[in-house]
Amino acid sequence: MKRLPVLTGLLLALMLSLAPARAREFLVYFGTYTGAKSKGIYASKFDTATGKLTASELAAETKNPSFLAVHPNTHFLYAVGEVDNFGGKPAGAVSAFSIEAKTGKLKLINQQPSGGLGPCHLALDSSGTFVLTANYGSGSIALLPLHKDGSLGEPSSTIQHTGSSANPQRQAGPHAHFVTTHQPYGGVELGRVLVCDLGLDKVLIYRLAGKGTRLVPNDPPSASVAAGAGPRHLALSPGAKFAYVINEMGSSITAFAYDGRRGAMAELQTISMLPEKFDGNNSCAEIAVHPSGRFVFGSNRGHNSIAVFAVNDKSGKLTLVEHQSTQGKTPRHFGIDPTGRWLLAENQDSDSVIVLSVDGKTGRLTPTGKTLEVPAPVCAVFVPRRVAGDR
Repeated sequence: MKRLPVLTGLLLALMLSLAPARAREFLVYFGTYTGAKSKGIYASKFDTATGKLTASELAAETKNPSFLAVHPNTHFLYAVGEVDNFGGKPAGAVSAFSIEAKTGKLKLINQQPSGGLGPCHLALDSSGTFVLTANYGSGSIALLPLHKDGSLGEPSSTIQHTGSSANPQRQAGPHAHFVTTHQPYGGVELGRVLVCDLGLDKVLIYRLAGKGTRLVPNDPPSASVAAGAGPRHLALSPGAKFAYVINEMGSSITAFAYDGRRGAMAELQTISMLPEKFDGNNSCAEIAVHPSGRFVFGSNRGHNSIAVFAVNDKSGKLTLVEHQSTQGKTPRHFGIDPTGRWLLAENQDSDSVIVLSVDGKTGRLTPTGKTLEVPAPVCAVFVPRRVAGDR
C-alpha cells in the first residue's frame, strides 16, 4: 500500500506530459506570396499521431498573406497583406478572418491599414486585445485594437523607426521585420513589445500604455547585434529567461539573457548558422524554440537547411547538433506542431512543405517522406480542430 502514492505520482506525471498532445488533429494554415500559382491562404488537416497532412485547399483569397497569427481563442485568424497600396493609399493591409472549424474555410471579417508599407509580420497579445504589425518597407510598427467579434480597429499607435547601419544596400534605413509581446504578469500595461529591425541591427523594446492602446519606448530602449548582421526574427525560451535572435544577413543566432521585469537584453553568444565549409550565398529566416525549451531551430535559405542547436538550460548558450536538408529551395519559414513531435518546413521556391520528425531527446530531425504541395508557402500556423469548433 505504501507504493500507491508513488504510482499515483507517476501516473499523474505521465498524464501531464501527454496533455499538450490531446488534440490529435489540427488545421494548418499556410500563408503564401500570391501570383501565378497562389491565390491566398491555404489549409490542410494535420494528424499529430502520424505526421500526415491532407491535400491543401484554398481557405481564403487575399493578396500576399505572408504571415499569419491565430487569436488565443482559436476562432479568428489574422494575416498581413504585404503590399504598398491599400484602399488607394500608400499602406499595407491587415485582414481578420473567422475560422470554420469543420471545413477549414476562412471568412473575411474586415481589413485595416497596417500603419506602414510592406507589412511582413504580425502578432497578438496573450489576451487577444490587439494586433501588432511590423512594416518592413517603411520601417515602422503599429498597434491595432481588436473587438469582441474578432474585427480589427484602425491603428491606435504607430511608431516610425529612424536610422541606418553598416550595409548601404540593405540598411540605408529602418526595416522592421518582427514583433512580439511578452506579458509575464498578465495585464497589457505590464507587458513589453520586442521588435527586430533588420535595417538598424537592433531589437527595439517598447512598453504598453493607455490600457494597451499605445506603445512607448522602454528603458532600456533596445539591444544590439553585430553591425551588418540584420536581425530578422526572435524567439523566447519557455519562461522567457533567454531570447534568441536570428540574423538574416550574418547567418547567425545571437543569444541574449532576458530580464522580463525591466525588458532588458544582455548578449550571451553569437553562433554561426552554417557548416564550416559552406561558402555559398545564404540568408537566414525563421527561428523557434522547441516547446521543451531544450532546442533551438533556425532556417537557412541558400544552404536550404534547418540548423538544430541544443540549449544549455543554465547559461542559455547554444551548441550545434546538426544541419538537416529541407529537400527544397528557400525555407523562409517552418512551424513546430504544438506536440513538439513534428517540424513542417516551407520551401518557398519549391512550392512544397516537408514534414520532419523531431527527436525529443536529441532535437535531431528525420525526414518522414511526407511532402505537401502548397504554392509559394512562407508561413504555417496550427489550430486544434476540437477547440476551434467549441463555441
